[in-house]
Amino acid sequence: MAEVRSDAPDTREDVSHSLPEISVCESCPGKSVFLESGNTDGWISSDVTVDVTQ
Repeated sequence: MAEVRSDAPDTREDVSHSLPEISVCESCPGKSVFLESGNTDGWISSDVTVDVTQ
């Protein structure tokens, strides 16, 4: 079964509500698929993804 992670912005008051929600699904080990809420026409697949740190 595919793992689904929601990388949507947190619920802080200063975060803009116009940002899309991005979901990351792992279709098989090592294969990530990025989906944008409301966009059924496009997706991005990647064999290599890295975590972003701020």
